[in-house]
Amino acid sequence: MKDGSVLEMRGICKSFPGVRALQDVDFTLKQGEIHALMGENGAGKSTLIKVLTGVYEKDEGHIYLKGLEQEAAIRSPQDAQKLGISTVYQEITLCPNLSVAENMFIGRETKHLQDWKKMNEAADRILQNLDIPAKAKQQLADCSIAVQQMVAIARAVDMDCKVLILDEPTSSLDEQEVEKLFGLMRDLKKRGVGIIFVTHFLDQVYEVCDKITVLRDGKLVGEYEIKELPRLQLVSKMLGKELDDLSGIKDESMTYHEEDNMVPVFEAEKLQSNAGIKPFDFYIKKGEVNGFTGLLGSGRSECVRAIFGADRVIGGTVKKNGKQIKINKPLDAMKNGIAYLPEDRKRDGIIGDLSVRDNIILALQVLKGFFKPFTKAEANKFAEEYIKLLDIKTASADTPIKSLSGGNQQKVILARWLLTHPEYLILDEPTRGIDVGTKIDIQKLVLKLASEGMSVTFISSETDEMLRTCSRLIVMRDRKVVGELSGSDLNQSQIMSTIAGGDK
Repeated sequence: MKDGSVLEMRGICKSFPGVRALQDVDFTLKQGEIHALMGENGAGKSTLIKVLTGVYEKDEGHIYLKGLEQEAAIRSPQDAQKLGISTVYQEITLCPNLSVAENMFIGRETKHLQDWKKMNEAADRILQNLDIPAKAKQQLADCSIAVQQMVAIARAVDMDCKVLILDEPTSSLDEQEVEKLFGLMRDLKKRGVGIIFVTHFLDQVYEVCDKITVLRDGKLVGEYEIKELPRLQLVSKMLGKELDDLSGIKDESMTYHEEDNMVPVFEAEKLQSNAGIKPFDFYIKKGEVNGFTGLLGSGRSECVRAIFGADRVIGGTVKKNGKQIKINKPLDAMKNGIAYLPEDRKRDGIIGDLSVRDNIILALQVLKGFFKPFTKAEANKFAEEYIKLLDIKTASADTPIKSLSGGNQQKVILARWLLTHPEYLILDEPTRGIDVGTKIDIQKLVLKLASEGMSVTFISSETDEMLRTCSRLIVMRDRKVVGELSGSDLNQSQIMSTIAGGDK
C-alpha cells in the first residue's frame, strides 16, 4: 500500500444482468482525508461502496486495508464492520419500530445489549456528545427524518472505524445540522479517520473535502485535488460534456401565455390538515410553475400533501377551475387531474420488487380500476414510450425498479404520473439525491410541460433550482405561509429575508 493510505481498491469490476456497473475502477483513501466520490446516478458510486462493504461480491479486483498483511476478504457487511469500515447510506436503513438506543447498538457484538440500562446510558452519552436532539428510549419513528439520519451517523461513528462512508448523509439535513455533521467529520479527520463522502451538493464538496474521485458509466474518470478542479470542470467530467450555463434553462419561448384574469386551475382557501400546518390559501394558474420554499420543517411538504389529500384535511375549501370540489383522499385528487410525486421515493414512491413497467402503469391502473387490468401489450407500450421519453436507464421494462439508480427510480415515478396526463403536477424534492445531469433533465422537462399548459408546483431544498424553474414562490416558516415572491423579488436574498422576517 502507498504511504498514508488506509484503503486501496484496485481494478474493481462488477456486473449485473445486462449492466456493467463497474469496470476496472481504482480508488485510494488516505488516513485523515475527506474524499468525495462523485458521478451521475448510475455512474457506479453506490456499487463501489457496496463492494467495499460486502453487500455485493466483486467479480474482479483487490481491496487492501491498512494493518492487514494480505488482501482484505470482505464477504458481508459484518466482515466490513469488523475491519473498521462503517457506512451511513442515503436511504435510512434503521428500524423505526425500535428505540433510538436499540438502533444504535443492534447487530453489534457489545455488552450493552445485555444490560438495557447501560445501553440507554451509553446511547444518551453519544447523542449528547454529538448534540443530537433525541433520547435513547425514544422510538425512532417519532424522530424527524433529519434526526433519524443523525442517529444513523452516530451509530456509524461510535464504532471504532478506520473508514467512514457517508452516502448522501446531508440530503435530509438543514444548514445547521449540516454544519454539525461537518464539524464531526473534521474532528474525525484530525483523529486519522478516512472519510468517503458521497453527495450531489457541489458546495458541500468544496467546503469540506480534500480530494475528489469521479466515476462515469462505471469507469474511473480520475482522482483530483480539490483545489485543482474548478466546479464547472467537475460537472463536465461527471457528465462527459461541456455544461451550458445553468441559468439559461428558463427560456421565454417555453413560457405558456395566459390571460391575467384566467380562473386558477386549482385554488384552496384556509386549507388545513392534521399534520400541524396553519390554514393557508393557495392558487395555481394554467401553465404556471410555482413552488413552496422555506427551511427544513417549515411545512412545505405538508402543504402539498394537504392539497393532494395525502394527509387528512380538517378545514378549508378547494376549487378546480372555479368550481368547489372535495378532496378527502389521494384517489379524489387523481380523479380531479392532480398528480403527486412524493418527497420520500423509497417509502412513498417505488414498489421495489415490481418491474419498471408495473411501477410506471400503477397510477393509471388505479384510475382505471384493478378489475380492468391492462393487457401485456398495452402495459409494454406505455412503459417503452416513457422509458424512451425520459431516457430511463434500465436493462429492460422487466427489470425490478429496486435495481435502478436513484435518479432513474425518480424518473420512473415521474413517468407513472405523466402517464395519467394530469392538469396539475406536484413535485416534492424531485431532484434530491440525484446527479447534476438528471437534475437538469427534470428541470427542463418541468418547464416544457408548463409551456404546453400543465400547472406544476415544484419543491426543492436548493434555492437556485427553485429560482431556475419557478415564476412564483410561496415562502414558509414554522408551518405557516409568511410571504409570496414573484417578478423582481424572486431572488435568493429576498427569499432569505422573507424567511427571517416572518410576517413583516
